[in-house]
Amino acid sequence: MASVFAHGQLRLYLLALLEDGPRHGYELITALSDRFGGTYRPSAGTVYPRLARLEEEGLVARTDEGRKTTYALTPAGRAELEDRRDDLADLEAGIAETVRDRAVQLRDDVRDAMRGLRADLASAAQQARAHAVPAPPAPADEARTASHVNRMEADALVRRFADELRADLRRADAGPGVAPLTVDTVRTVLDQALRAVRGTLPR
Repeated sequence: MASVFAHGQLRLYLLALLEDGPRHGYELITALSDRFGGTYRPSAGTVYPRLARLEEEGLVARTDEGRKTTYALTPAGRAELEDRRDDLADLEAGIAETVRDRAVQLRDDVRDAMRGLRADLASAAQQARAHAVPAPPAPADEARTASHVNRMEADALVRRFADELRADLRRADAGPGVAPLTVDTVRTVLDQALRAVRGTLPR
């Protein structure tokens, strides 16, 4: 937590997130995660005690709606937010820098993971070839049929992957939005996957 928010900063940012209207605790957690491009997501055990503290201080009002609880700024909370606009601007700048740093680290981690995966795939393929028992040559028609079946299965897997990813991207675009980190991750993963798969194809 200390590496993301310094003392008192999460308290201030929760007030800022409530400025546009009441929110449930889960919505606040999601808003924080979205602000950090998915690289950080606070736990309920981190957010709810601070909301309770803000309520005790009279800066936030809680409304229970059945099994859900909504939090809203009080006039005192809005006054506190106005008094600390400069602090909030500094905090936003710090968050932007944190997001950039975490995005770079995540991209590096993805690249390292994909390099490791590619090496594992190459090793597994080499071992499989070394221990494979040569099959008797199949007639040309049977070999062509088997190749066609395998190609159709691979095509179906690619289409399913693309359809599922497109659906996820559309949902994100209609909601909190698609972050540049997502685009970089897709690019890195697909580039590495393409090279790994091409390495299994005959030349």
